[in-house]
Amino acid sequence: MTSTQTARLAHGFEMVKVGAPLKATTRTLLAPGPGDALVQVMGCGLCHTDLGFLDDGVRTRHSLPLILGHEIAGVVLAAGPDHQHLVDQAVVVPAVIPCGDCQDCRAGHPMICRKQVMPGNDTDGGFATHVVVPARGLCPVPGYNGDPDAPLGAAGISLRHLAVIADAVSTPYQAIRRAGLSAGDVAIVVGLGGVGGYAAQIAHSLGAHVVGLDVDARRLTGARGVDLALDPSQQSGRDLRKQISAWAKEHGYPRTRWTIIECSGSAPGQTTAFDLLVHGATLCVVGFTMAKLDLRLSNLMAFDARALGNWGCAPDLYPDIVEMALSGRIDLASQTEIIPLDRIADAFAQVRSHTASRRFVLVP
Repeated sequence: MTSTQTARLAHGFEMVKVGAPLKATTRTLLAPGPGDALVQVMGCGLCHTDLGFLDDGVRTRHSLPLILGHEIAGVVLAAGPDHQHLVDQAVVVPAVIPCGDCQDCRAGHPMICRKQVMPGNDTDGGFATHVVVPARGLCPVPGYNGDPDAPLGAAGISLRHLAVIADAVSTPYQAIRRAGLSAGDVAIVVGLGGVGGYAAQIAHSLGAHVVGLDVDARRLTGARGVDLALDPSQQSGRDLRKQISAWAKEHGYPRTRWTIIECSGSAPGQTTAFDLLVHGATLCVVGFTMAKLDLRLSNLMAFDARALGNWGCAPDLYPDIVEMALSGRIDLASQTEIIPLDRIADAFAQVRSHTASRRFVLVP
């Protein structure tokens, strides 16, 4: 496609103001630039980050109005000259796309790239029929035959299901990789909804012994890959740590060097995660909250522990995650619900009220 060809219209829903309902909109999309790709959206996941923008006033880097949505799977319709091999290819769009050329990217730190692009934050996102994104880093999906609902891989999931990889799965995957979790380790996931549910599955697939914490009984009983499910609201963080330590001792599991993965994105959840520090522990901060906590950072020193932040996931890790999903090592189908994009207001309302039992994928 060249700039002289007919422009394409993208229909979607934009954020116009904090706290205001999303508004139906139409964008005129010109041909993609040299480093870009035009993607027909087949599905876009609804993330709590989207609620952070819309409800909590977390500032988007692009001025409003803005189409939200950063968990995108789709098909490339057109691309710049250096990316023609992607045309007609099904892809997962990384939630954060680094430039690949700056000093930080070249030094192996792509997730702090100052030129990174996050759809639905830096540019219009995936709550639309089409989106223009950087072509660099797009993750091809093998086996796609042109039908977005056709089963893929041994898991038999559709291209639409793969949308949630772009944050809900990839973000905890990178955190777990950074932590160095391996078979036989103890992994504690704080918050089993969405991101945390996938964190538990990923940790289990690596052979870890998984403890899952959540205040929602539905999540505790429905979580996959969890060996010990506990409600942290029923006891203090100190007592919770003792209970997990006793469980580990009983089964011959490590009582030190735990990997604690905070996914709740809540002040109580983050406080609980910090209270669970043991000697040599790694605390992975995956969830986000605007709340401030009162913590004694010296615990990190005393326990010779470490805390790792995690922003998104490097695009070069996406192929491994797609393979895990297509092979069934990560269950996406039972954890997602595919609904029409025009039900986006209802989807936001359910996530906002904590009545959604699965992660929504919105389909134009």
